[in-house]
Amino acid sequence: MSARDGQDEGRCAYRDYPTRGGCVRSDVMGRRGCGTAWHNGVMSSFLSRWLVVFIAAGVMVALLPGMTPIGDPPVAGVAAFAFFMAIINASIKPIVHMLALPFSILSFGLVALIINWLFMRLASWLALSIFGVGVVIQGFLWSVVGSLIMAVVSSLVGGIIGD
Repeated sequence: MSARDGQDEGRCAYRDYPTRGGCVRSDVMGRRGCGTAWHNGVMSSFLSRWLVVFIAAGVMVALLPGMTPIGDPPVAGVAAFAFFMAIINASIKPIVHMLALPFSILSFGLVALIINWLFMRLASWLALSIFGVGVVIQGFLWSVVGSLIMAVVSSLVGGIIGD
């Protein structure tokens, strides 16, 4: 092999990046590897996060009578709810919490609880509207208790699977 192929004595050619297993070529835009979401770990990271939220939502629905799964089988409702919760948690929730931080501090966390309740309602509405299955939340108190259960279970499961 030539130095241009990146296999010459562990050195990488121009526009290649050294890794433990050899060299990774970059494309014209300077992105490393093949540039797909699967290769870069974005999709696998989302799937592992969705799995964690799915397990936490399943525990929440099993423990709380104010959370009712809709769908046949009920696991499909929990899966759809967890899917939208994972999307919301990864996309808009950090931004909204950062914007609401001053109000949350002034209200001793009440605004954060209201935001979590709204996002749980949004995930429930999206799952029921798009897939016809989901989790119905009976009220604000159930969503607060559900958020606490989901936080504890998510951190435990995330620690176990390394998320």
